[in-house]
Amino acid sequence: MRRLYILCTLTVLITLLLAACGGSNTPAGTPGADGGSTPAPSSEGPKITLAEGEKLKVAFVYVAPIGDLGWTWAHDQARIAIQEEFGDRVEATYVENVPEGPESARVIRDFAQKGYHLIFTTSFGYMDPTVEVATEFPNTWFVHISGYKTAPNVSTVFGRMEIPRYLSGIVAGSATESNIIGYVAAFDIPEVVRGINAFTLGVRSVNPEAEVRVVYTSTWFGPPQEREAAQALLDQGADVIAQHQDTTEPQKAAAEAEALSIGYDSDMSGFVGDTVLTSPVWDWGVKYKEIVQQVLDGTYRSESYYGAEIVGLAPFSPQVDARIVSIVEEQDAAIRAGTADVFCGPINSNTGVLVVAEGKCLTDAELLSMDWYVEGVVGEAPAEAKEGMGEESSKVPARTISE
Repeated sequence: MRRLYILCTLTVLITLLLAACGGSNTPAGTPGADGGSTPAPSSEGPKITLAEGEKLKVAFVYVAPIGDLGWTWAHDQARIAIQEEFGDRVEATYVENVPEGPESARVIRDFAQKGYHLIFTTSFGYMDPTVEVATEFPNTWFVHISGYKTAPNVSTVFGRMEIPRYLSGIVAGSATESNIIGYVAAFDIPEVVRGINAFTLGVRSVNPEAEVRVVYTSTWFGPPQEREAAQALLDQGADVIAQHQDTTEPQKAAAEAEALSIGYDSDMSGFVGDTVLTSPVWDWGVKYKEIVQQVLDGTYRSESYYGAEIVGLAPFSPQVDARIVSIVEEQDAAIRAGTADVFCGPINSNTGVLVVAEGKCLTDAELLSMDWYVEGVVGEAPAEAKEGMGEESSKVPARTISE
């Protein structure tokens, strides 16, 4: 539930339009740009004044255990980087395995009551509790990951993960021999859909005959379910497995079946081996250190950040052909330079409808509310994939991924 779950398209549009009026560094519709921070329509927010020798107290709220190289692990690497960067000027602590909902509000409030100056809440389901607690503590900074609600003392941060998803699709599409690629998906929400689509576009850019078969687990961190889903895809003939969860179980299942895989969140090859061809990865430390520095300087302002500088690809496995590495590097450079785009037309849906016309590129608002699948995606999104996603999950109709 931690991901970018913007199901109310109107809210997204209003947010982006207001942000644009505030002087966006990255105009909507240019997702290839490395920038992406837009000031939220708010006052200056709190100014943190520290006594001589007093440390800036920074807290992190994690939805899962730090574990083996997943989402929470990547955030904790950023926490460690903050502590190393700022040394005695900062105290950075965390609580892991915090359920979304009322329990998260209690944990967030506890940090605020203990005098923490800056609190990072790293799951989508923490959004409303974060805003709720922020109203009670207007002199504390809150940074929520993957949501869309801001306030004078609340920012949102997320990355353009569609870029490395697309690039990793190029790698997968070039590696498959069966032309069946498995994708273990979490929840049926725009962020996950966007990732599936970007990955599939990358696959079919080098292998138009390949298909991406999707199985949903309705989990972010459910090792048994994620392994089971990967095994089901392997049994269908998939020889490359990709995923959108926080464990390495799909990669392990692939390796045990002598298949290949694409990781996620961090470089999973270190945990599984070189059957992991590459991984779309997060580098939260880049943005987090910038925020901490600005809070220390008294210059930080509420913002909505959606940028490319915090995402990338892990090093390539020796099993990836040098020619494919060159293609990926060229595409990455072009996208980040703004001369290419993942979601420019013509793009057909997997039901045969032209969704993105030639010469048109999707705007940020369209990306952040994506609810359709590109040609080449096969599978079914069960109703359970929306369960537990909050009250707005019911606003998204159940649908079939491929007719």
